[in-house]
Amino acid sequence: MPYVVNHIHLKSEDPKATADWFIDAFDVEIVRDSVRETGDRFIVTQTAGGLAINISGARTGETLGPADADAHFGLEHFGFDSDDIDADLARLEGLGATIKEQPREVGPGVKIAFIAAPGDVRIELIERN
Repeated sequence: MPYVVNHIHLKSEDPKATADWFIDAFDVEIVRDSVRETGDRFIVTQTAGGLAINISGARTGETLGPADADAHFGLEHFGFDSDDIDADLARLEGLGATIKEQPREVGPGVKIAFIAAPGDVRIELIERN
């Protein structure tokens, strides 16, 4: 059986606001919104490509460390393909993202950039021409 990424899970102080931002930013769809027995609101969203992005708050009694949209060890970021990185960056900034790294060429016909989404989530945009 091939290994396929099942989901990405984000923790948020306000899961609904984060899910709404991802709806506006990346056209995800909410497929489930519930409160789990562990006391946290748990929202499952899905990209047009079928990837689940789960967004939840802290579980009852859980203390979470700070978010970090800068480069760091551990799970550092995830990426979205972009047809027009400059237009997407402008649009995402208008939705509240902060540009962490301006677009740069990393190979023939490939540009990347990094943003901090609300909640200090680090996201890469990748444009291939």
